[in-house]
Amino acid sequence: MAKTVLITGGSRGIGRATAVLFASKGWNVAFSYFGNQKSANETCAKCERAGYTGNVLARKCDVRDELSVIDLFTAARERFGSIEGVVNNAGIVAPQSPIAEMDVERMKTVFDTNILGAYLVAREAARTLHSGTAIVNVSSMAAKLGAPGEYIDYAGSKGAIDALTIGLAKELGPMGIRVNAIRPGIIETDIYASGGHPDRAAELGPTCPLGRSGDPEEVAHSIFWLISPDASYVTGSIMDISGGR
Repeated sequence: MAKTVLITGGSRGIGRATAVLFASKGWNVAFSYFGNQKSANETCAKCERAGYTGNVLARKCDVRDELSVIDLFTAARERFGSIEGVVNNAGIVAPQSPIAEMDVERMKTVFDTNILGAYLVAREAARTLHSGTAIVNVSSMAAKLGAPGEYIDYAGSKGAIDALTIGLAKELGPMGIRVNAIRPGIIETDIYASGGHPDRAAELGPTCPLGRSGDPEEVAHSIFWLISPDASYVTGSIMDISGGR
């Protein structure tokens, strides 16, 4: 029987690359998307070409909403049975701004999506998973670098993900559930366009020690490894995927 991974924010970027990789490895894939049905359909098509036709479930979900998150997990279990991996990926960034110019609605939106949403997903994962399964939280190098003058609210929200990872690994470890995180650096995704700087990866990639930005597929392979049995003694770890940045 095929294993199942549930991915939040799977319609683009790192989430999409992760969904396609798991499908190519023969996993069932359940993923959430927020509002872009066309993009979700494109992810489904890519997964089906990579894996087995019919092993993909796309579900609209607002991770800020408790009932929406519960519905996502319920739909995945009803379709595929047990869930062996959860990728806690959904997140947003707002346009670049110093904190002095940020309004409270912007900060609430970022924190509600990136912190509350991630904690709700983690809670449902803790309620659903069983021994031998794993969670990977998607943090960011911004949590270490701070993103001054740009996205300090986003950086703070990802710092919360690091803390969640460390605490949850200790909480769920005795149940045989592993919890790790990744901290991507400058990755070629369209999240920078959301922040008003679509060329950011091209501009900053050459400043990394490896001299380039990363691809979403490179991040996906790290996520797959952390969920796979090959990482069976890895928990509470936060892996930087940043080209040395």
